[in-house]
Amino acid sequence: MEYIIGIILLLTFFGLAYYCIKGHNLMIGFLIITIVWTILPLGGTLFASQAFLESNPVLQFEGVKGLVKILNSIYQSAPEGWGTTLVNVCWGAWFGRVLMETGIASTLIRKTVELGGDKPLVTITLLNVVTAIIFTAMTGAGPVIAIGVIVLPILMSLGIPKAIAMFSFMGSVAAGIYLNPVNFAQYRAFFIQPDQMPDFTLGWYVSHWGFAAFLIMLVATTILSAIYLKRSKTSHAWAAQGRSASAEQKNAPFYTLILPIVPVILKIWLDFSVIGGFVIAGFAALFLCGRMKGTFKENCQLVNKLYYDGVVDTAPLVGFLLTLPMFNAVASFASPYFRVILGGVMPKSELVVCIAFAALLVMGLFRGPMTLVGCGAATLGVLSNVANFSVPFLYAVFAIPTITVTIGCCITQSWVAWGLAYTKVDSKDFLKLSIPNAYVTGVLQYVAAFVMLAGLGAEWFIK
Repeated sequence: MEYIIGIILLLTFFGLAYYCIKGHNLMIGFLIITIVWTILPLGGTLFASQAFLESNPVLQFEGVKGLVKILNSIYQSAPEGWGTTLVNVCWGAWFGRVLMETGIASTLIRKTVELGGDKPLVTITLLNVVTAIIFTAMTGAGPVIAIGVIVLPILMSLGIPKAIAMFSFMGSVAAGIYLNPVNFAQYRAFFIQPDQMPDFTLGWYVSHWGFAAFLIMLVATTILSAIYLKRSKTSHAWAAQGRSASAEQKNAPFYTLILPIVPVILKIWLDFSVIGGFVIAGFAALFLCGRMKGTFKENCQLVNKLYYDGVVDTAPLVGFLLTLPMFNAVASFASPYFRVILGGVMPKSELVVCIAFAALLVMGLFRGPMTLVGCGAATLGVLSNVANFSVPFLYAVFAIPTITVTIGCCITQSWVAWGLAYTKVDSKDFLKLSIPNAYVTGVLQYVAAFVMLAGLGAEWFIK
């Protein structure tokens, strides 16, 4: 019977993959799969063999009280445990809105363009660096769009073809996400609860692999942009729009341009509170840029509005994050059945995992079974239960398809979809540029993950 249930669970897994590929609501999808994966594994204990149950204590419970305790752990305790992640997301979204309101982000872009002059390759390189740095602190569709409406017209005004401009901008956004404390907290929660493994901090992650992943994606995106640009013909259709939009806005004070990376520096250098860094840098930006010159009531209204707008930016993500921990919790009850079906197929070697995931990077597209912002959580649940892999290693394995592939080049990503509509770039033309970058970047990042994270000690394993 456990084989039959395992096969049914596997079919539901592919059903979730299809659901995600079609672009349906992720929150509802994960809520549905959580309910299905609750009924099948727990109901299957009524028919499974005694030997199977004895070898999987997670499926052993006594009576109605035992069942209720399990249900409470899935539908109540699991979402409650993600409070820290949600708080980081909300404050990070507020900080992103502050950088937009004060003009700091747009000033960084304009100063970069002035430095690059009329040399497209120099400008695209500098803009990639600055965009990546900006998105080490900012996150969400709202900030990406706000920066995109500045960067994209500028690139196209220099004669850079719009598909290359789109590819370059989205790739540099994804590079910055590798060092973003909000995204790190969000993805970390897929692997461990907030009170588990306290040594796996942003500072540890950045110094051991994150910064390498950041550099690889930034450099690869820039080099491929240069190659694509050399092979293309220039076009100046956006010249007037790009120049005028850039000239009309007022610059933020020069000394405030360091503020976007202050929260990241404080976290990496001193292991300072992420939220504390957002608050310090955010209010410093508001005061230094002259946005807090009104009455106390007016200033309070401004801060409240920015927080409101930031939370609205992340509302779909918050809903998803409230259902995802339920799925993560119920996956532990489904994993014994998956082990029966896939235990002999799933790789158990770190080298084989890196090779397999590098070869299958394309499955990170369309919310496929490799990406954590699709149905990759199910793959994680299976992989983590068939062999002992360290949490930092698994984090890197799944971060690559999630960030490099889904965030950087998938047309189901909200801001990529916006960019395609905004620039009138055909999705096929964009994917022709971004998929090669995903493979070049991803393969190099998997090499770095194996060299830097394989073979960690016993303290990095969750028992």
